Amino acid sequence: MSKDIQPYYVISFAGGEMNCIDYPALMISPMDQFEIKPFFGDFLGLNYTPVGMFTNILVYIGLVVIFTIFFYVYGSFKDNIKINGWSFSTEAIYYTIYNMVLGQIGSIVGLFFFILIFVLFIYILFSNLVGLIPYNFATTAHLLSTLSMSSSIWFGVTIIGLVLHGLRFFTLFSPEGTPLFLVPLLALIELISYIAKGLSLGIRLGANLISGHLLLLILAGFGFLGLTATMGIRFTGGSIAIALITAISGLELAIAGIQSYVYSILTSSYIKDSVSLH
Repeated sequence: MSKDIQPYYVISFAGGEMNCIDYPALMISPMDQFEIKPFFGDFLGLNYTPVGMFTNILVYIGLVVIFTIFFYVYGSFKDNIKINGWSFSTEAIYYTIYNMVLGQIGSIVGLFFFILIFVLFIYILFSNLVGLIPYNFATTAHLLSTLSMSSSIWFGVTIIGLVLHGLRFFTLFSPEGTPLFLVPLLALIELISYIAKGLSLGIRLGANLISGHLLLLILAGFGFLGLTATMGIRFTGGSIAIALITAISGLELAIAGIQSYVYSILTSSYIKDSVSLH
């Protein structure tokens, strides 16, 4: 056994006796699925070449970007404007985001930011769905990815506010009608709250996806233990585990769409605050 692989033991009750089974290949931590590592592994020593720069998160971000571009471009072809499942889903997503952006930001300014919010929604949705495919890497379940994206949005929104309003932008941190002696305290609280937006936007998305993936992996582990037990325990425990995994998988599919929409609507809300200063 390699020094890098520590033994992993599973307690089995097969045959009515407690047995300790050695599974060195199953030494998997629940957090291993979020580890950033070279996509090609150490195949032919490629880690020491420029190819080694292609990590799993970089490759999957590239794949999701390609899917997003394909979805947007393919759905724009005139030949594809016909009644079928693809066009129906494309139009449903398009008009849902369109109405949401116009309702949040306004009919005039909203049109300017619509493409940004639409592409952001599709990108996060595809990232969430790709991460649910077994043995794939979930980019939106990694805080490095979600915090980088939310920080970029926060900086962009701040720059938009400064460009449009100049120093008047800082009135956002002092609510109208505030007594003069409370202005310093409330301005500090509002500033901290404003900075926290850039963090909370990414943490909310990452935390929801991380918890879902961890739950699925833990339930899969219990299902494996149930299948290695005696026949009675195997049938009951395995059936319960499989039922729970199926239910949680369905819930994760719903969360993939819900979190994409929540991320988009919060981004629209932040843009509205910078544009309208309220």
